[in-house]
Amino acid sequence: MKISLKEYELQLKHTFRISRDSYNTRSTLVVSIDHEGKTGYGEATSHSYYNSTVSGMMAEIETVRETLETTAFETPEIFYELLKDLNLSNFARCALDLAANDLYGKLKNTPLYTLWGTCLEKYPLSNYTIGIGSIDEMAGKIKEKPWPVYKIKLGTSQDLKIIKELRKHTNAVFRVDANCAWTVAETIAIAPKLKKLGVEFIEQPLNAYDWEGMKKVKEKCVLPVIADESCVVEADVARCVPCFTGINIKLVKCGGLTPARRMIANARACGLKVMAGCMTESSVGISALAQLIPQLDYVDMDGAMLLKKDIAKGVKINDDGTVSFPSLGGSGVNLL
Repeated sequence: MKISLKEYELQLKHTFRISRDSYNTRSTLVVSIDHEGKTGYGEATSHSYYNSTVSGMMAEIETVRETLETTAFETPEIFYELLKDLNLSNFARCALDLAANDLYGKLKNTPLYTLWGTCLEKYPLSNYTIGIGSIDEMAGKIKEKPWPVYKIKLGTSQDLKIIKELRKHTNAVFRVDANCAWTVAETIAIAPKLKKLGVEFIEQPLNAYDWEGMKKVKEKCVLPVIADESCVVEADVARCVPCFTGINIKLVKCGGLTPARRMIANARACGLKVMAGCMTESSVGISALAQLIPQLDYVDMDGAMLLKKDIAKGVKINDDGTVSFPSLGGSGVNLL
């Protein structure tokens, strides 16, 4: 087994703004694992909020490269236990786990969703994200990209006005994401107004660690509330039960597809709705995420759609929101 690492700088079509940050590019690490004539690809983007850099991930992987390359490859689950034993960060673990899953599916010549016993008869449509900007800018993005479901980033001094104005331009379903910017009182007060404007749910309204505040929100909010920053790893699922209606699983944050599948099962057992989301990955990461969609209630996998130029081909999201899967096994990824 041979492991290769490469850094890419992904250029976005538009500046992407949320309540605490903005960026025009996203640094990402692509891991390739070559074995028995097949190549599996995985990805993890850098992220300042989680103190993760591509150089840091690469340095981590280099320290354990020999161990990984000389260990017999059996299944992604066994490989993941090795990654845990080596104490890699979740971000580095994600890139390797995605590559291992893609490789395994390609060796079996079967898509991952099929290997997992799921099918594509029914799956949720991905939302398309509208980052924070002037109302004209945000409306312009909606006109530029007609879509059935939008996620609107909020956390400004005019959040309700934004939704009112954007509603004039589309009948699409809205979801809103405050990225930890609101208070308990603000969330409870704005929710009925958002509901009347066709908002489906609120994602992460409060600070990630405000568990007591979220209990109050869940009790009194008229809209469902979905955890994002409050739900990072497997142990967070149970913690979210009294505070949220559902969780948003990010592969990069939790460590890859292997733990994400366990988080889905745990969330279902706890009665939580399940969403999975992206961190502005290329089609390498998005194609891996897409393998989970038959198991999800909601999905946010527009990362590659937000890029000026993709670095890979794989799963494709069509103009009506439906998804086309390549015949290639695994995640169906090839680098361009």
